[in-house]
Amino acid sequence: MTLDAETAHPALFLSEQRRVTWQEEKQDLRDSPQRFHSLPCVLGQLSITSGRYYWEVEIGDTASCDLGICRDNVTRKGQVTISPQNGFWAIRIYEGEYWALTSPETRLTLRQHPRRVVIFLDYEYGDVSFYNMTDGSHIFTFTPILFQGALRPLFRLWKSDSVTLTIVH
Repeated sequence: MTLDAETAHPALFLSEQRRVTWQEEKQDLRDSPQRFHSLPCVLGQLSITSGRYYWEVEIGDTASCDLGICRDNVTRKGQVTISPQNGFWAIRIYEGEYWALTSPETRLTLRQHPRRVVIFLDYEYGDVSFYNMTDGSHIFTFTPILFQGALRPLFRLWKSDSVTLTIVH
């Protein structure tokens, strides 16, 4: 899987099509209806309409990020709230705290900070699960979900201390 540069917020720098880094100085990028403007997000190129998928994300010491999936047609401009009602199924790592972005948000307790997270998606079963590959533990599962239309992997960095997210081969 690779990242879709056409969706990347101007504060996000993509390299090697698998790595995203926050940069304070925003890039001068061509405006596109696909590009996120209000949230510093980027989507994966993968468009999922059926089947089972998983991908692994190296987050290392990243202090603040969101990881998950979203509908391909989510709002990308103006005020956007990451929640299932708005077509997002994601977890948040924010300054040592962990959240499932349900509505309202669900605080999570993890045994160990995940340096690598795996996201599993089963489209037909309506299941999105997250695992901490640092210690092999389950983080959270969204289920049951009646998916409609294409889904895409979602990556969000919060600020410059977020360092880098890398999709692992």
